[in-house]
Amino acid sequence: MQKLFIVILMCITTCIACNNTKEKTNTDTLQSGTIHISVDESFKPVIEQQIKVFQSSYPEANIIASYKSEADCFRDLQKDSTRMIIVARGLKEQEADFYKNQIDYIPRENLVAYDAVTIIVNINTKDSIYTLQQLKDILSGKVNTPVIMDGNNATSTVRFLQDSVLHGLPFGKNVKAASNSNGVIDAVINSTNAIGFVGLSWVGNSDEPSQVELYKKIKLAMVECIKCNEQGVFAKPSQSTIMYGQYTLARPLFYILKEYMEGLGTGFKNFMSSERGQLIFRRAFLAPAKMNFQKRSTVIQNNIKE
Repeated sequence: MQKLFIVILMCITTCIACNNTKEKTNTDTLQSGTIHISVDESFKPVIEQQIKVFQSSYPEANIIASYKSEADCFRDLQKDSTRMIIVARGLKEQEADFYKNQIDYIPRENLVAYDAVTIIVNINTKDSIYTLQQLKDILSGKVNTPVIMDGNNATSTVRFLQDSVLHGLPFGKNVKAASNSNGVIDAVINSTNAIGFVGLSWVGNSDEPSQVELYKKIKLAMVECIKCNEQGVFAKPSQSTIMYGQYTLARPLFYILKEYMEGLGTGFKNFMSSERGQLIFRRAFLAPAKMNFQKRSTVIQNNIKE
């Protein structure tokens, strides 16, 4: 009887210890704790700003971001150590089914902003206006213009261009990969013939001094507007041309969150979707997806008397 009592007491003690350990490790709240996230490298400048402002508002929050290719982000999501990824697409049906079967839970996802794949050329390059057919000819190698991408075929930029411009055709041998977006920019600065493709937040923020300096060495190319009523309309990537569908190479920015209970990942996605987070996207000259903008028609009258 005494031995049975001891065994029961030991079991109770073990359960209490386990519960205490679980409580200690589950310290995340909406505004505190530590999480690891993986971010598409083409969004790095704007997400760094999101994290900076969020952590300055909540000093007990620690978001450790790794910037890598889109494919690597999705691989990281399958690991226990990564709770959130920020990428240029949502989950595919088979990916959602995988999580449903493996962990009986489909990660939450939502659109928070619109970005653009930006074409950059050397400041001394004469040709900086492209139709979609010209881009297709260049990317497929039909026109032997040097092309610099932000990595190999695992990046969101590569996937987007292959899907939206090449429609599944392979890239030509003239398409080369830099190690990252900075590598693309450097390559274009050093070549008057090459064109590069990077995310808008790397080169589109005219309020960022380092990016303003780049305008002395590179320029943003214009792309044919396929949704415009008029023919022969070309647009540069900007907040307004993305919002009104004038810039053809626009793309979404998603978060995908794998979090059973509301913790720091939920707090950060709430922040990006809130007015403050949306204003950060806006200040980076991306198009916020959660703020309503009204398009107003105006008439400009010429009151100058001859």
